[in-house]
Amino acid sequence: MFSNYTQFIINLARISGEELKNGFNSSFKVESKTKLNDLLTEYDLKSEKIIIDKIKSNFPDHNILSEESGDVFSNESDYTWIIDPLDGTVNFANKLAIFSVSIALKKEDKIISGAVFNPISDELFYGELNKGSYLNDKRLKVSKCEDINKAFLVTGFPYNIAENPLNCIETFSRIIQSGIPVRRLGSAALDLCFVADGRFDGFWEVSLKPWDMAAGKLILEEAGGKVTDYLGNEHNLEESSIIATNNLIHNNLIGLVNEN
Repeated sequence: MFSNYTQFIINLARISGEELKNGFNSSFKVESKTKLNDLLTEYDLKSEKIIIDKIKSNFPDHNILSEESGDVFSNESDYTWIIDPLDGTVNFANKLAIFSVSIALKKEDKIISGAVFNPISDELFYGELNKGSYLNDKRLKVSKCEDINKAFLVTGFPYNIAENPLNCIETFSRIIQSGIPVRRLGSAALDLCFVADGRFDGFWEVSLKPWDMAAGKLILEEAGGKVTDYLGNEHNLEESSIIATNNLIHNNLIGLVNEN
């Protein structure tokens, strides 16, 4: 059913995820990157090396964009691999089992395949353009919630929250004051997948990077969800703000986020 690319991504997510699982149950070094609580562990790098080496061996002409190494390859290929070897490093570093490896493949300007894997829960989310998305062997479908006031939402806070990009502090405060339940889990890739699985009805966040969103965006859209920027425009991976929902509450969440 799925292409060789998707099968490759599924296998690679499991292999790199197993490395994260082994690391999670061990002692490891934790370093700080450029901002407070922007952490890096040796397992971010070990997972990344596994992924990049496999891609280089199998698709040597493809481009690679990864969180830790940036543009590893920048070729003339139409294909770009977008990698987050450990999404949720702060959780991982503090022994909280909410983290994932995220791998996506973009052809020109379209994400065509992707997977997000939490090795601790053994939940593998994956999908392919126009072929649906799955959690392990179960087809994913978004929730049927139509009332924003009855919705269950998830969000995240950026590392540059002190700069309050897009008034994200006021937005969060306004939404929780409305009585709508909101959670903050710490892995944007998983947040998107949880909306795809109907656990949440909607997700919003600012200051994200392409590797945070690429695979999860495809998986959610293939489950019947909708993804836009804050103003409701078509979302592209260079846009750091995101609103992602079951489609039914999308306009309402846009209104909430943009309310003055």
